[in-house]
Amino acid sequence: MKSAGTRLVLTCLLALLGPHAAPAHAAAPGPPAQDESEGEIPVAPVELDGQHLFYVRGAASVPPAERAAAIAGRIRALAEDEGFDPATLRAEEIPGGLRIASADGRPVMNIYDADSVRQGFSREGVSAEILRRVQQGVLDFRAARTPDALLTSSLHAAGALLVLALGLWLVLRTAHRIEARLEQRFRAVMPRVGIGTFDILRAERIWMLLRALTVLLHWVIVLVLMFLTLRYALGQFPVTRGMAEGLDDMVLGPLQRMGLGALAFLPDLVFLVILFFVTRWVLRLALVFFQTVERGVVKLNNFEPDWAMPTYRLVRIGIIAFSLVVAYPYIPGNDSAAFKGISLFLGVLISIGSSSTISNIVAGYMLTYRRAFRIGDRVRIGEVTGEVSDVRLQVTHLRTNKNETVTIPNSIILSSEVINYSTLARTEGLILHLTVGIGYETPWRQVEAMLLLAASRVPDIKREPAPFVQQLALSEFAVTYELNAYTDTPHKMHSLRSALHRAVLDVFNEYGIQIMTPGYEGDPERPKVVPREQWYAAPAKRDGASGDAAGA
Repeated sequence: MKSAGTRLVLTCLLALLGPHAAPAHAAAPGPPAQDESEGEIPVAPVELDGQHLFYVRGAASVPPAERAAAIAGRIRALAEDEGFDPATLRAEEIPGGLRIASADGRPVMNIYDADSVRQGFSREGVSAEILRRVQQGVLDFRAARTPDALLTSSLHAAGALLVLALGLWLVLRTAHRIEARLEQRFRAVMPRVGIGTFDILRAERIWMLLRALTVLLHWVIVLVLMFLTLRYALGQFPVTRGMAEGLDDMVLGPLQRMGLGALAFLPDLVFLVILFFVTRWVLRLALVFFQTVERGVVKLNNFEPDWAMPTYRLVRIGIIAFSLVVAYPYIPGNDSAAFKGISLFLGVLISIGSSSTISNIVAGYMLTYRRAFRIGDRVRIGEVTGEVSDVRLQVTHLRTNKNETVTIPNSIILSSEVINYSTLARTEGLILHLTVGIGYETPWRQVEAMLLLAASRVPDIKREPAPFVQQLALSEFAVTYELNAYTDTPHKMHSLRSALHRAVLDVFNEYGIQIMTPGYEGDPERPKVVPREQWYAAPAKRDGASGDAAGA
């Protein structure tokens, strides 16, 4: 009774001591390496038919896994030898320790004082328990390969496959019934999720989500049944028992690590969730503030209301970037080489592929704060003239007179000449102008009067400030006159210019004055001059309106 109790105690102690039991190397046995540093000592299990017999440490030149494989190979060789009797195994004294070997001198392993005394146990007690486990392992190895044992294992595996088939049939049949019952009871009355008439999530989408969850659940059950059956079937045969243990490490190991990782990540997850809601609240507060600035409720010195939303977008980027910097140390795997490599790779891709995008965005903000134009302005950018229909971070959209939409990158606008026809038109008016060439025989006073008369006939031309005429050049065959007229409707500038041309043609035709005297090769017989008596031909007048400073 005392011996049985002692054996039980040694068995329990060896389970704890197992990582410290060291094997002897077949070629050069020697004491195991002493590791006095803090931390766990590397160990490896000695396995036979997938069962762990005990654990061993490594030596100075041999890692634990290699030593454990060597010991397992020697034990397997003894077990496969039908003439070997496991009862003949014994522990014999060697310099500095004990050796477990067969009666004919075939060694199994060596045990040294460093493996037992340093933990407070005698090497004799440890060697006795290891000897018992090796003997039992040999007996189990042989018993599992008897015809009766193999037949029993085959029957158990076949029964497991039948149970699996029945279970799969029941699961699939039950899944179809549950799906049909859910569709019959809930699909027709499934409520939608929305605000007023706006559907956030339609009833059909809700049903599809519920159906997907049902399918996922029954496939999870199917996979679990298949795993358990395969695990059980492989564990019935000694040759595949190690594969069964490998399935645990292959499937359950990652799940266990994921679960432990999730639990370890839980405090960081709580911090990230709190940071998310704080960042979201700050963004909403910033949005409300800049919306009040845009509406004019809050006025800032030297800050235009049109700058409010672009400035909010910049502030939003800054807040999100700051939040990401704060959250980075709490992201799982942030210090791993893979995470750093992917981050570097994405950074290189973004830097290479977004150079033009970033330049357009920067140009868009510069145009916004320079106040070059706003939505609705009539502008000319390069060779394109139209109304600004949309201003975005990267591009600006113009709508031309032909009802065309032209998209211009902001970087091009920043480096181009921009003419804004609407800026001063709101206060002082836009000056429309046209030029005509009239022969020298026509009095200039008469020409100017007719041009002003034509301007007065166009309805959308402003009377104040009054239109005016300038003489641009005394050309070879004609005098070049320029009519200037004000308007406060720049979006009609093309139609107004056309109306001015029509009015000028009508007035000059009414008074019989030819526009653009044709060229000639020789001097005329009669000089083309205007006699003084014709200087004030109708509709010219002798007052200051005609511009004659010496006529009165």
